[in-house]
Amino acid sequence: MRLLPSLLRSGLLLAALSFAAPVLHAGGSTMRWFVQDAPPLFSFPGGQAPRRAADLGDGEIDGFLRLLIAELPQYRHEFFDATLPRFELMVKSGETVCSPLHKRSPDRLKDRFFTPMIPWLASNQLYVVLRRDQAEKFSDLGSPISLSELLQRQDLNGLLARDRSYGRQIDQLLQSSNQERVQTLSVRKGAQLLAMLRAKRMDYTLETKSEVSAYVDEGPDDLLMLPIKESQMDSLRYISCSRNAQGRAQIEAIDRAIRKMAADPQRETWLRTWLGPSSDAQERRRLLRYFDERARGGPQIE
Repeated sequence: MRLLPSLLRSGLLLAALSFAAPVLHAGGSTMRWFVQDAPPLFSFPGGQAPRRAADLGDGEIDGFLRLLIAELPQYRHEFFDATLPRFELMVKSGETVCSPLHKRSPDRLKDRFFTPMIPWLASNQLYVVLRRDQAEKFSDLGSPISLSELLQRQDLNGLLARDRSYGRQIDQLLQSSNQERVQTLSVRKGAQLLAMLRAKRMDYTLETKSEVSAYVDEGPDDLLMLPIKESQMDSLRYISCSRNAQGRAQIEAIDRAIRKMAADPQRETWLRTWLGPSSDAQERRRLLRYFDERARGGPQIE
């Protein structure tokens, strides 16, 4: 310990302590983001979870999140990869965490705040997915297919992801369905259920067009997607933060940042950055209408 006074006099210890201390933003505020490798919505480039905003991918959600974080410089942003049960435990234990990946539902409103982020893109509309060789069994359910009628069929078994929200109307249908014919399974990626469908473990599942397309690219085109009559194209994606004082401050900052982006005179530039130069013109117009409404409105926090 005799070295301590000399180190203090030389300034070496102070310099070392200064170097080791983390650099905090705006009074030490940190915004912690839940992330998962769930392409094409959110992907880990190189297979690694992001450590900073620049590491985020170019999908529908992670691409938008990178732009959003640029509007929140008052926070230091951290990212953590976790299972859904682990994330739920963190929220319920009082930790302040935010997520761009969870849908709004009445149960989740009990322990977290929500604010609208973006509309669902058309490429991520929900479909009934089945094997092509079973198409005849579904032919009498109409086109688009009536999910409410499908759920009543005693000869067709569905398997869905447990604890996943498919949208308010479809969630309500599922809750009132015949549970003997519609089972759920805890899965990390939608591709797991598609693989089980291909292996004839069930007759159908529910999945987005983009997820099915990405899966089929890796194998034979033996799966068929049927649009759902009850699926809501204009449903929204949300950002949520823990329902506590710190989470309230963070969701308010996020809501302000989204409204600022929506009102940006250069928003078509960042839209092209987010969607890519080859994005569908009709999709862009739909998004611009949404951002017009978001810019004119006040805070939207539940």
